[in-house]
Amino acid sequence: QVQLVESGGGLVQAGGSSRLSCTASGTIFSINYMGWYRQAPGKERELVARISTGGSTMYADSVKGRFTISRDNAKNAVTLQMNSLKSEDTGVYYCNGYSPGVNIWGQGTQVTVSS
Repeated sequence: QVQLVESGGGLVQAGGSSRLSCTASGTIFSINYMGWYRQAPGKERELVARISTGGSTMYADSVKGRFTISRDNAKNAVTLQMNSLKSEDTGVYYCNGYSPGVNIWGQGTQVTVSS
């Protein structure tokens, strides 16, 4: 069974930085797309950033220039470096892995940005 295990997050001051990491276990196959979504209280889950095995990236407009996503294909691991954090970045961040026929989620990790 494929699982995504997340780490990082917590409380950070506005303007600060934080890093989220996620590793897939239970598979020897490379996951086509790995990414991060977030859900703020009372809002729908939204894509934050995504990266393919080839290194192509996609970012939400709200995080462009501040967040950087990277991955280690050999480990099926993805990292989200978050800089210049704002209060509106607060939410539960979920790691996601997608390949045809597979769409898996991590358990979520809370990021709280205090102003």
